[in-house]
This record gives sequence, structure tokens and C-alpha cells, in this order.
Amino acid sequence: DTPPDHLAINPASPFHDAAALERGVGIRFNDVERDNVEEYSVSEGWIRVQAGKARDRRGNPMTIKVKGTVVAYFLDQKPDA
Repeated sequence: DTPPDHLAINPASPFHDAAALERGVGIRFNDVERDNVEEYSVSEGWIRVQAGKARDRRGNPMTIKVKGTVVAYFLDQKPDA
């Protein structure tokens, strides 16, 4: 049982999956636990995180894409790293 390859917390995104988010998804990025991830893609190897307190014209947080090794897991399981 694995989480989706690409997941976003923004409900307007086509990669939003409410069931997976309700279950809880943990992210390990470059061997560091991250809890501020807005969106991730395991196969492409990147995460999106907020860029400070900046907002776009629609009021959404500005994000930056950071590339690296991404491991996603459900929170009710232990990470295998």
C-alpha cells in the first residue's frame, strides 16, 4: 500500500486526493522529514514548499520547486529508510 506518486494539498489541483490526505502522507526529502510540503512528485524527484509569507494575486502561497530524492509514505506505517 503506497501513497500516490504525485499529490497536492490544494483542492483546485488535478493531483489533489482527499482520501490520501485524510489518511496522512509523510514526506522524506533528501533523508530529512518534511512537514511543510505543498505538492510532491516521487517519480520526477521534486517537492513544492512555501516561499516565506509571499502570496500570489489570488491569495495562494507562493511556492518554490526543490529537486532531490523524495520518499512518500502513509503516516500509519513506519518509513523504510
